[in-house]
Amino acid sequence: MKTVGLIGGMSWESSLTYYQRINQQIKQHKGGLHSAPLLLYSVDFAHIAELQHNNDWQQLANYLASVGASLEKAGAEALAICTNTMHKVAPQIANVVRVPLLHIGDALIAESQARGFSRLGLLGTAFTMEQGFLRDHLTAGGLSVLVPETTERQYVHRVIYEELCQGIIHEASLRRYLHIIENLKAAGAEAIILGCTEIGLLVTAKDSALPVLDTALLHADSVANFILSE
Repeated sequence: MKTVGLIGGMSWESSLTYYQRINQQIKQHKGGLHSAPLLLYSVDFAHIAELQHNNDWQQLANYLASVGASLEKAGAEALAICTNTMHKVAPQIANVVRVPLLHIGDALIAESQARGFSRLGLLGTAFTMEQGFLRDHLTAGGLSVLVPETTERQYVHRVIYEELCQGIIHEASLRRYLHIIENLKAAGAEAIILGCTEIGLLVTAKDSALPVLDTALLHADSVANFILSE
């Protein structure tokens, strides 16, 4: 099996999902006592979030690029950034390593194509919903992306940082998220991207009026597939 370096801790709540899902997939495919050969670099998310909200993406790029380089040096044969938002600096990370970067957008594109979806609603941080780094990647893959209106985007963003990243789950937040999903459905969305790796802690497929594409699970599955690849 191949070794993958995970750039995690953003937040550790969703990094736990990655670690569990990847190992479950390896167990399912290999059986017995098999588990995934992983290298996890877990950052201090408070520092990351501060730089995000200060719009200091260059410092974030430099820092995560150094993390990626250290994982490669430690033996990683591929890298995965365990968060949607920090894929904004994915090109800078990819530029300093020789191993492949397993992009979260590629996992989304593959799943959308497999399930016949072409018009997707996107929930995530304000950075992910409003900036082009993920939407443009998906558009290049043949997908059309819708986002909520301004006040709804603000609400989705606040819940991510003030609740989900801190392991807090509120029923009222779930109800509001489901209402936002209903609005995206009315706007023509065929499925919903849970475009922050913590949203799956709140919204599940059984709750949603539309099929959900949970980026944490899809990305983790793509990591497992790489680990198992010849």
